[in-house]
Amino acid sequence: MLIAEFIFLLIMLYAGSRFGGMGLGVVSGIGLVIEVFILRMPPASAPVDVMLIIIAVVSCAAILEAAGGLKYMLQIAEKLLRKNPKRITFFGPLVTYTLSLMLGTGHAVYTIMPIIGDIAVKNKVRPERPMAAASVASQLALTGSPISAVVACYLGRDVLAIPGLENLNLMTILMVTTPATLLGVIALSIYSNFRGKDLYEDQEFLEKLKDPDFKKEIESSSHTTLNETLPTSSKLSVYLFLLALVTIVLIAVFPEVRTIGNATRPISMGIIIQMMMLSFGAIILIATKTPVKNIPNGVVFKSGMVACIAIFGIAWMSDTYFSYAMPSFKASITGMVNEYPWTFGFALFAVSVVVNSQAATAKILLPVAIAIGLPPQVLIGLMPATYAYFFIPNYPSDIATVNFDITGTTKIGKYYFNHSFMIPGLVGVLTACIVGLSLAKVII
Repeated sequence: MLIAEFIFLLIMLYAGSRFGGMGLGVVSGIGLVIEVFILRMPPASAPVDVMLIIIAVVSCAAILEAAGGLKYMLQIAEKLLRKNPKRITFFGPLVTYTLSLMLGTGHAVYTIMPIIGDIAVKNKVRPERPMAAASVASQLALTGSPISAVVACYLGRDVLAIPGLENLNLMTILMVTTPATLLGVIALSIYSNFRGKDLYEDQEFLEKLKDPDFKKEIESSSHTTLNETLPTSSKLSVYLFLLALVTIVLIAVFPEVRTIGNATRPISMGIIIQMMMLSFGAIILIATKTPVKNIPNGVVFKSGMVACIAIFGIAWMSDTYFSYAMPSFKASITGMVNEYPWTFGFALFAVSVVVNSQAATAKILLPVAIAIGLPPQVLIGLMPATYAYFFIPNYPSDIATVNFDITGTTKIGKYYFNHSFMIPGLVGVLTACIVGLSLAKVII
């Protein structure tokens, strides 16, 4: 019966993934109702902690965007890229990686991707090389970001109760995941630099060039943010946002700052992130005199709220099943993972492919890891495996990247799985996991 119920869980996750975004969250609500009232499973707790962190971070980042700060950051990134056009396959992914690291979301990629493609075409670089790599890098960065939802999941109270992780803090996680994901990005960029034929040796592209309209589009196409005049407040908003990140990291480094009164333990970093993001969001709002009505209209706010609702339904439905089933499954799963700890990475990878969210993947499988007593080093070292939704090319940033490549070199293949993001994704995640496991053994 438990296996049948697990298959039902997968079916509901798959059904929700066909709608994507909010649809994934609300369809999971149907699964939750069936689990509780028909299959008679006691409902687990809703993932309130993670949702609150997402709301706080998205609020601050959305205010940054409304104040013009995101556009200012993109102009700096574009200047860097245009100064090094021949190295676009390396600098493009590093730029999207850095933006995601700072913002805690990969959705800033939509604005910078046409610029990466434009620079590639103008310098006769196959656009698939930097563009596919940049899309993957923007998502791989999230496990190395101090304000991402997936990192917040690993700072929850349940995780900190694992023997050996009582003193886990934000800096410990970032010391593992940031260099691991960065090396993953470098590895996938090296691979991408040699993939496919050069643009003007690609027969498919050369055939398209015979069309005068297509040739005119290639020659005249130009995307840039540098001709936009931004208000002075945009620069101030970026400085304040960076100050917020520095403040969060400093509070993580010095736990005595967040040990209040007679408390025996410091305040959770999840709570600290919520407090700092809300307060600095207000400071940016006031200091830049940003109209409040503009905040919900940006891509950061919309994508962040959609992610919050998706995680709400997915994690609640999945937690309900695993809390109910784990006593029966624990012995067999524990034996396999204890003998081959790295196999937990395959579980993270498989769930991520289905749910299209690193934070949701973490929320689904962290209770399993806790129940089976997964070694702390493995738990943190395998964090990059929560990103695997490049495997099926239906994630918004991947679809957008395909559409932004006017040459058609970045594409979804005839057989669906032979697409431009597959190998860069596998190279990046595998490298990050190997490095992460090695660093975790030393640091944790």
